[in-house]
Amino acid sequence: MDRQHNHGILYVVPTPIGNLRDITLRAIDVLTEVDLVLCEDTRVSRKLLTHYSIDTPTRSYHMHNEHHTVDKIVQELAKGKQMALISDAGTPAISDPGFLLVRATLLAGVEVQTLPGPTAFVPALVQSGFPTDRFIFEGFLPHKKGRKSRIDLLAIEHRTIVLYESPHRIVKTLGQCVEAMGADRQASISREITKTFEESRRGTLEELQSHFSTHTPKGEFVLVIKGKA
Repeated sequence: MDRQHNHGILYVVPTPIGNLRDITLRAIDVLTEVDLVLCEDTRVSRKLLTHYSIDTPTRSYHMHNEHHTVDKIVQELAKGKQMALISDAGTPAISDPGFLLVRATLLAGVEVQTLPGPTAFVPALVQSGFPTDRFIFEGFLPHKKGRKSRIDLLAIEHRTIVLYESPHRIVKTLGQCVEAMGADRQASISREITKTFEESRRGTLEELQSHFSTHTPKGEFVLVIKGKA
């Protein structure tokens, strides 16, 4: 924290993706000392803040209101307020709200500090056993328009591919990947990382599709696919 000068700062603070102990000491300090914590969902964030006895005021900042609230937040930062931006889990702006605010804050000449911390795709990538020196992170695929063309492009990608997927679409996504990349392409799925029912499963795309077609998918998924040989 920087209280030596009276100027605004936006801190981008990663929060645990499951296990509440996966938070840095610096993150706790920042969340305790800022004037305001911007939360994707204040009810979700309150559980974390209460766990660490943090009583800093909170305000909602999420994908449905970010376009309407960015200017006001930046004005407050420019007047000297210090804020922390958090999401429900993981690092803000990584498949979560945050990019618009960070960009607007920087354009206004206000300082942004991003703390290191949890994000789901890193442990999933490392424990997949696939090359980590070069990889491509795609986040969530488009739900409809452009979905097939995106998968077709990934099919010829030589780097390791990392995707996020919901339990409602994981079987469909695996099926589409089988069609585009071949049934024998190696892949790894990690779900519920750091949580009680954490699971990692490796095999071909076809084997993973078969497994989750007969075992009801639950939790948030990270799909890691070996690049084209």
